[in-house]
Amino acid sequence: MMSSRAGSILLRHAGSRLFTAAAVSPAAASRPLLAGGSNNGVQAVMLRLMSTSSPAAASEAKDEAAKASKEGGDKKAVVINSYWGIEQNNKLVRDDGTEWKWTCFRPWETYTADTSIDLTRHHEPKTLMDKIAYWTVKSLRFPTDIFFQRRYGCRAMMLETVAAVPGMVGGMLLHLRSLRRFEQSGGWIRALLEEAENERMHLMTFMEVAKPRWYERALVITVQGVFFNAYFLGYLLSPKFAHRVVGYLEEEAIHSYTEYLKDLEAGKIENVPAPSIAIDYWRLPANATLKDVVTVVRADEAHHRDVNHFASDIHCQGMQLKQSPAPIGYH
Repeated sequence: MMSSRAGSILLRHAGSRLFTAAAVSPAAASRPLLAGGSNNGVQAVMLRLMSTSSPAAASEAKDEAAKASKEGGDKKAVVINSYWGIEQNNKLVRDDGTEWKWTCFRPWETYTADTSIDLTRHHEPKTLMDKIAYWTVKSLRFPTDIFFQRRYGCRAMMLETVAAVPGMVGGMLLHLRSLRRFEQSGGWIRALLEEAENERMHLMTFMEVAKPRWYERALVITVQGVFFNAYFLGYLLSPKFAHRVVGYLEEEAIHSYTEYLKDLEAGKIENVPAPSIAIDYWRLPANATLKDVVTVVRADEAHHRDVNHFASDIHCQGMQLKQSPAPIGYH
């Protein structure tokens, strides 16, 4: 009984200290803290809770809260951001001074595609491994042609969901290898992850052009699941074979985008204005069209073709990728 009474007295005193430090008006309580409301009561509660764990953190948070209460508005978010040491820069601008609206990539990650690259370059399959890789890719093209026919927008969308997998798998496995063996990768981890990110941006672009149907989304899930696991296993067994397969896949991608351009030029597909995400990512002119987008995407695929055939050649010569500097930023 004595313990129960002591506990109730302690709770009554602690409760008054924690929850009655400041009165919160109904209007202030109805506004969320991160939306810019003046929740001084909530700040007081936060400060008291923080003070139980770290006096230094409580003092810093108290100063920030006082500053925010004076400035008002959107500065409430600064209390949380500065507490964790993370502050987002929301004032990014383009070269012309206009606001940068993308969060999936930053201005310094954009580039101008090198469209002068040789699109006809082809690795002639001579060894048994090369021939298996070549005909594996050719066999995958047959069902794709039947399913999509000449609907190149949807075809490109499907292609990019697959093309973004190898770079991520290869980069991940090289990353784990580097950790296990305490060795550097020669920049190949970054190069392969760059490739994966670039392919993903292709997908984000074509999502604005071709709206996938429900069964196409289901097909993407199925194909990605099968291809990811197959490529993962293939890369573990033979990286040179895996990179050769991707090199031939990129050659097929170049062919598909070339056919896409032919239909655009012939008027079979409407040459609509380029999506704004593509204009910013590839630094295209404001009046760019879908034809311009397909042209730069095709150039990217040609660069990925070269990188993967080059990686396979390194392995074929009995060396590891780390022994040859990676072509970082090649695309």
